[in-house]
Amino acid sequence: MPNCDAQLLRTLYTLLTECSVSRTAELLGQTQPAVSVALRRLRELTGDPLLVRSGSRMLLTSHAQTLIDPVAQALEGIEQILHPMDRFNPATTRQTFRISTPDYLSVFFVPAIVERFYAQAPLATLELTHLQAEGGYSRGLEEGYLDLVIGNWRTPADHLHLQPLCDDDLVCLMRDEHPIRPGELTQEAYTRADHLAVMTHNASGQGTIGAELAGSGLARRVTTTLPYFCIAPYVLVKSNLVFTTTRSFAKHYSELLPLRIEPFPVPAQPLRYYQLWHARKHRSEASKWLRGVVLAAARAIAPEPSLPG
Repeated sequence: MPNCDAQLLRTLYTLLTECSVSRTAELLGQTQPAVSVALRRLRELTGDPLLVRSGSRMLLTSHAQTLIDPVAQALEGIEQILHPMDRFNPATTRQTFRISTPDYLSVFFVPAIVERFYAQAPLATLELTHLQAEGGYSRGLEEGYLDLVIGNWRTPADHLHLQPLCDDDLVCLMRDEHPIRPGELTQEAYTRADHLAVMTHNASGQGTIGAELAGSGLARRVTTTLPYFCIAPYVLVKSNLVFTTTRSFAKHYSELLPLRIEPFPVPAQPLRYYQLWHARKHRSEASKWLRGVVLAAARAIAPEPSLPG
């Protein structure tokens, strides 16, 4: 390709729009001889006179007229490369945002996110997806399909950006008329009880709750498994099963159904929720705004996590 730098393109665009060597020199802060030299070079590069004299005026050739829009677009592209600007306004954007989240957050966390999202971005679209959708959350972030992932794994992927959101305690949820009376869920009672567990589709390993139990040395006998968390409370109402879950989840359903919360029988570290995102969107103004929406929703539900100095 011929050597045509940004300054030469800018000179070409000004000549095309002003049809005057002197006016171009004035606007660009150059001398007329310098612009005349640039015009000669442009004529060589394009193989066209570009400007022809008609009496006291200069007129564009037919080929020069076709160059105005392409040159303008080229200059705009160069400007975006050298001085990128992420012009984002949540009030007017029609962008689609995708967040991947586990289904046990849907009843208390997702509504808070949706409320804040549409209060600020009424024309935008929000899609909540399963953690295993589109080949998994890590792949979704890397390929740009996902904007954010919300989770509470003890060891999140170290190649992603991470921000803590809030902490939550482990508790046990059971029906009000459960044979284990209030305050009597000891380690022995927990071990003897029949337990309910949720195993989501495509899930691998023992899950977050299973990992916590393994770390505490506490065993449970799982006699019933479900594919979705939101079914669990309704099964508990009709059975003598015990469900180990987070306080936020248990509190929500204990206020709706004849269920009660019992303390987890052994000391356990709180579970920490956080949001993950890929470096490809780290500096995006739209992504920064979305992360702020999620953080505000988390702060409204639970206190800020206590982080080590």
